[in-house]
Amino acid sequence: MPDLLFQNVAIVGVGLLGGSIGMAIRERGVAARVVGIGRRESSLQVALDRGAVDEVTMDLDEGVDEADLVVIATPVGKIVDAARAVAALRPDTLTTDVGSTKAEVVASLAELRFIGSHPMAGDHHTGCDHARPDLLEDRLVLITPLEQSEPEDVCRITDFWTALGASVHAMEPHEHDAIVAAVSQMPHLVAAALSVTTPSELVAYAGQGWRDATRIAAGDPELWLEIVTSNRANIIQQLAAVEHAIAEIRRALENGQDEALLEILQEAKQKRDAVGS
Repeated sequence: MPDLLFQNVAIVGVGLLGGSIGMAIRERGVAARVVGIGRRESSLQVALDRGAVDEVTMDLDEGVDEADLVVIATPVGKIVDAARAVAALRPDTLTTDVGSTKAEVVASLAELRFIGSHPMAGDHHTGCDHARPDLLEDRLVLITPLEQSEPEDVCRITDFWTALGASVHAMEPHEHDAIVAAVSQMPHLVAAALSVTTPSELVAYAGQGWRDATRIAAGDPELWLEIVTSNRANIIQQLAAVEHAIAEIRRALENGQDEALLEILQEAKQKRDAVGS
């Protein structure tokens, strides 16, 4: 059996991502012990029953007492407070997160032993009921270390995600936020726009195309509100690009420019085909 990467990992927030991380840690033997920390006994009991953690607690001090890695898997708006609370208790403990935006979070925690992470994995379902140990397998995790981050800490976080089956790419926090606005947050808003503009009386006739295109709009609205409002400037820029593309499609239809419309459809297909199924 390979050496453990960590002895004790604490996960603050054992929902879909936190629970999946805990399952993967335990299944792959990445740590000797996984502690789940949360605010509701019922949610923690689900995590325990599903095998996402070895033990649970609602007491942060107790949960991180022996941790040599803390993973903060709370909604993005709560990450900074959670990380500061952990650092007050365990200032020398390595901490990471799973937040969808990074610039504000990383800047706010620059003085702490913190390496920002964002697993590009998830589901429109939420909660540990839907967690699974292979959620990170063959997925990309973006990490956002700063110039002052200790190289050893960056290596340990990289090794952690790699051990869970993911591939890791490091980048600057502002670059991260610009990228995810385009490839993660805009798709959700476009799906929401399509869903909300479809008349309710027509939804019963929706086929697989509509279902596929709007699936991610079924995500938790309050969670997604936090995500998109934490990255406003980048999303506004991407919205302008989408509005331009829609205007081009409309113009081509109005003017009977079938060749122009075909070019748009061909470029769209080419980009979609490039990422596989």
